[in-house]
Amino acid sequence: MTGSAYSPKAYVGVEAYFSPEGKIMPRCVEWEDGRRYAVDQVVDIRPAASLRAGGAGMRYTVRIGQQETFIFLEENRWFVERKGL
Repeated sequence: MTGSAYSPKAYVGVEAYFSPEGKIMPRCVEWEDGRRYAVDQVVDIRPAASLRAGGAGMRYTVRIGQQETFIFLEENRWFVERKGL
């Protein structure tokens, strides 16, 4: 994983299921520090821009525990928007 602590965009590792129809469903997100979180539910998938971090692609709204967050698939890389920047 790459990314600067000063960048609003944090690239993360994602384990995903690829269906025979071509649908991509994230199953687990690995943060920059190595912590891994299971995706409990994919709430929404849509093309969208990241207004906070810049960039655009497919925006996945996912539920991890009780928290909903966005993860973005931009070309072949996954990223999240850093909090507090």
